[in-house]
Amino acid sequence: MSRHTAMKSLFAPRSVAFFGGRGAGKAIEQCRFAGYDGEMFAVNPGRDELSGVPCVSSAADLPVVPDAAFVAAPPEASIDIIRELSAMGAGGAVCYASGFAELDEAGIDLEKALRDAAGDMPVVGPNCHGFVNYLDGVALWPDEHGGQRVDNGIALVSQSGNFGINLSMQQRGVDLAMVITIGNKACLGLHDYIEFLIRDSRVTAIGLHIEGIENVHDFSIAAIKALEAGVPIVAIKTGRSSRGAEINMSHTASLAGEDRLYEALFKRLGIARCDSVTQFLETLKFLSIAGTLPEPTVGSMSCSGGEASLIADYADAAGLHMPQLSASAEKRLAEILGPKVPLSNPLDYHTYAWGDYDALFACFSTMLSDACACTMLVLDYPPGENADTASWEVAERALIDAVSATGQRAVVTSTLPETMPLAARQRLKAAGIAPMQGLDECLSAINAAAAIGAAKTRVADTLPIRAPETLVGEALVLDELASKKALADYGLIVPKGSACKASEAVDAADAIGYPVVVKALSDELTHKTDAGAVRINLRNTDAVAAAVEAMSPTFDRFLIEAMVGPTVAEIIVGVNRDPTFGLTLLIGAGGTLVELVEDTVSLLLPVRQDEIADAIRSLKVMKLIDGWRGGARGDVDRIVDSVCAVADYATANNATLAELDVNPLVVTPDKAIAVDAVIRRSRQ
Repeated sequence: MSRHTAMKSLFAPRSVAFFGGRGAGKAIEQCRFAGYDGEMFAVNPGRDELSGVPCVSSAADLPVVPDAAFVAAPPEASIDIIRELSAMGAGGAVCYASGFAELDEAGIDLEKALRDAAGDMPVVGPNCHGFVNYLDGVALWPDEHGGQRVDNGIALVSQSGNFGINLSMQQRGVDLAMVITIGNKACLGLHDYIEFLIRDSRVTAIGLHIEGIENVHDFSIAAIKALEAGVPIVAIKTGRSSRGAEINMSHTASLAGEDRLYEALFKRLGIARCDSVTQFLETLKFLSIAGTLPEPTVGSMSCSGGEASLIADYADAAGLHMPQLSASAEKRLAEILGPKVPLSNPLDYHTYAWGDYDALFACFSTMLSDACACTMLVLDYPPGENADTASWEVAERALIDAVSATGQRAVVTSTLPETMPLAARQRLKAAGIAPMQGLDECLSAINAAAAIGAAKTRVADTLPIRAPETLVGEALVLDELASKKALADYGLIVPKGSACKASEAVDAADAIGYPVVVKALSDELTHKTDAGAVRINLRNTDAVAAAVEAMSPTFDRFLIEAMVGPTVAEIIVGVNRDPTFGLTLLIGAGGTLVELVEDTVSLLLPVRQDEIADAIRSLKVMKLIDGWRGGARGDVDRIVDSVCAVADYATANNATLAELDVNPLVVTPDKAIAVDAVIRRSRQ
């Protein structure tokens, strides 16, 4: 049985066996409540029945091999049950028990035993709440939940069981197709769930609650497949703070990794990362109904200048562009709204047209015809069942008809989440209009939809993340000259120079030509300035001799190099080894700015040349490279070449490189030259 076929049996079973006591009985009740109409069996040697289902004593006593099983037994017993189910050829199982790798070393051993027992059989968990499938009416879930049957919708995959419960109870009009809580991910990784879900045409988007990703290589392949399939992914990643990362380690034994690397991962793969739960849900709602967008442009219509100003501010903060109205749109809007209405985007259409279908339809159609990627209509409804919402419904109808007439995308958004009532959400969703709740959440969702849309256009060129390799042998530091020679073989430009003894330094400087730099050369020296082991801009033999004499009591080898300049900017290019992501690339402001200015971008390997160029252009130091205040300009292409050389070296030495730093890479008007470099690698 293929992995996909087995997971399909697990998540849409025709027969389910429930193992255990109270938890298993609750799952039976929830399965009935979800509308499950397949066969259900209960297994408990000490009971006659569970929630009305007669019990048998063991899996061997079941009348059929079940498509799915819910196992709510202690850890050791759960392992035995899952081993028996796997041997029988069952489709899959949920392991509800905790007490595995999230607990201690003994739990880690139990989790390995669980994997061995499962074999090729897919197992959700352990340390999870299972799943609810609202598409097919299945709930292997021992608790309350808040969803209902749907024909299509988003799939939530959460590492936290309680977080999954909470999200199932949302009241924001998000149609949930599935809620899957995955706990420790002992047998199924996030990539398995993604690859399974994107093959179900009823799943409109995927929401991920992530504490950590153990296999970024397979995850990246699955995410690229999701882009190709047109199924957007939204993530909320915990562990940004040091305390959050510590909690993750104790919760499901997940290695949180460095947050900036997750940021790089999500950006490459076109995954929208959200900062809050409300933003997460609203983004999923938008994508599920409106889909992705071709560009980050937005139009806005409201009958309040205050709302228009808020939207302009929020749009700018979200990275969205609000184009000016076209001349034809301004002319038409002036005819519709009259001379007292200032015309702009965002548009405050005032209350002159309020309740007037013809005027609102004409106004909305004109705004939509200016073809922003998405246009917002701001509506906040009065509360209470007896409120007169007739005028609001006129505005709804005018927008729905304007969307139909123009073929453009639009949403209705309320300023506050609570001012979008259930009845309005239902009407808008039925018409294919996303009912968004909260201005900033809506604008963040629009920006996310545009970012995913852009990622879809380049998916054919998107590279999976390379699987990390274990470092081979003990890592040792190469001295500066050896480091530069190793990198120069891959195309990095380094200054003209030579190594020498103290007595040879002046002759070496004469041969290179002044001005020169004198540095102590040692594989134990990585911070030369702090050690007084570097002298720059030496212009004659006396200066070189004095520099060498000052360093000679401590050092016996020296590197004499040509002085590099004129300097436009200084860049740092680094490679570090992360246990989750393997070798990663860092680019930022270098030299003395490294410790003063937080101006870095992280990239994952392998990396394309255009990604490197985009990363460089995103840095604050780019203002210097562009010729700050009339200064000389640097050559960005040469910087890109240098970073590519470092990345190529790292890729070629994936198993032996521990870390490297090129700092600074001096940018001149026509070159980028590595004036210092250090590599730490194994000799194998």
